[in-house]
Amino acid sequence: MSEKQVAANRRNAQRSTGPRTDTGKSVSRLNAAKHGLLARQVVACGSLHHESVDDFKKLSREYHESLLPVGPLEEMLVGQIVTVVWRSRRARTAEAGEIAMSVDANWWSSRQTPWERGNGSKWSPLSTCMRDFRRTARGIALIIEALEELRDAVQQTGEVSEAKLKEFKPDYASSPNDIVSQLLEFRARLKSNPQNLVLDQLRKLHKREVRKYLAGQIAEFQNQMLARQEQEAAEDKTRRAAAMLPDEEVVEKFVRYESALQRQLYRAMNQLERLQRRRRGEAVPPPIVMDVSVRS
Repeated sequence: MSEKQVAANRRNAQRSTGPRTDTGKSVSRLNAAKHGLLARQVVACGSLHHESVDDFKKLSREYHESLLPVGPLEEMLVGQIVTVVWRSRRARTAEAGEIAMSVDANWWSSRQTPWERGNGSKWSPLSTCMRDFRRTARGIALIIEALEELRDAVQQTGEVSEAKLKEFKPDYASSPNDIVSQLLEFRARLKSNPQNLVLDQLRKLHKREVRKYLAGQIAEFQNQMLARQEQEAAEDKTRRAAAMLPDEEVVEKFVRYESALQRQLYRAMNQLERLQRRRRGEAVPPPIVMDVSVRS
């Protein structure tokens, strides 16, 4: 091509404003179909996760309007660019999800509390040494709930019954905790009646002592729960900060994936640029081929 022809091609390309003829407009109407076909191939739509087809079509239109591909080869390269950009966004979304899962997992692991041992009896935190329950505010709240339930039972029956104490039978190879031991002492004094009180007076004294003891225990555990809540709030802040960075294996996976996407994006953009420059009549030198062979 002569220099005049090259200059004319450049001027014509700058004045290009899209299709004007009926034939050109009929071809441009197929753009929506092209975006839809590519969307079906790239956009992930499952039973639990749906990516937005409209967002993908919008992204595809923006890149087509910006890069103005002509012919099937340039269309293919723009489609590759759109696909890489979409997958890069997906990778960032996945990374944010990994961070959120890591933060949530750290939060739940710090809140684990032992539950019923499966021995057939009604479960209560008072049936254990309570050491594990004291570690979390949630566990202390369960202890308070059990003590309040016991206080209400004493209010109704007037004493710590044998049936109630059986619910606090300690696990195998463990001994009763301090609270249960004190309740056993109250029960033993009720049965022995060391002051030789009449039955009605004895039961009133027993009820008054037990309720006073339980009220003191509930108040003590409420103070412990408030202190533990403050500690957990500070610990949660530290855990969330530490969990913002996923583990090494996940980070390495994202780095490899994004590096591959960047290489694909660079190749597609480079090839598209060369094709468009050649179409405008510019002299495009052949690509540089790098020798990456390993010599023995």
